Amino acid sequence: MKRTLPLLLPLLLVACSEATAPSAAPTPGANGSAAPAAATTAAAGSAAVGKPAPDFTLTDLDGKVVRLADHRGKTVVLEWFNPECPFVKLAHGKGSLRTMAAEESAKGVVWLAINSGAPGKQGHGREVNVKGKADFGLTHPILLDETGAVGKSYGATNTPHVFVIDPAGTLVYAGALDDTRGGEPEPGEAVKNYVTLALQSVATKQPLAETTTKAWGCSVKYAN
Repeated sequence: MKRTLPLLLPLLLVACSEATAPSAAPTPGANGSAAPAAATTAAAGSAAVGKPAPDFTLTDLDGKVVRLADHRGKTVVLEWFNPECPFVKLAHGKGSLRTMAAEESAKGVVWLAINSGAPGKQGHGREVNVKGKADFGLTHPILLDETGAVGKSYGATNTPHVFVIDPAGTLVYAGALDDTRGGEPEPGEAVKNYVTLALQSVATKQPLAETTTKAWGCSVKYAN
């Protein structure tokens, strides 16, 4: 496959490693006051395909509490997110994520973006994520996981790193968004979208050929 990745990769990796200026100041809420502290809980242990997905409770950019357990009975997609990661920008600007979340949400899929970046790290903070949500035209929630507990419970390593959970609460796919590895396909080149295949597998109750793949993108900006 011919892709622009080899030429872009060094620049993307440099941009990916850049952190925002450290700041311990609280992030302002919609009314100018400090935003509510994110509630962060996750089941102990690491996620495993074929096993129940670790439950968690996080808050979105408006301070609303979101629980994975509340979505039992629906297919859920978890997308690890960093609005300043160049791989995320490409995926949402020109790649598979440009319209995918909205299209799947219209079919009844619950799509949740999770930012596990720690304070002072690239892509952290309410204002940065509010801007990213607007820039990418996202309508689904962005959840803040500042402690990284949820990200680590899933073994999320990259942005984007995607997990698909079936209506029974079982993790059925974990890995890359697609096979572009963050590159931009040539015009007319076919892209293998692993998440689309996983969602089709859930909908049709047919076995999924590839349940795990290696995620590509920026490293998740954990505290340590």
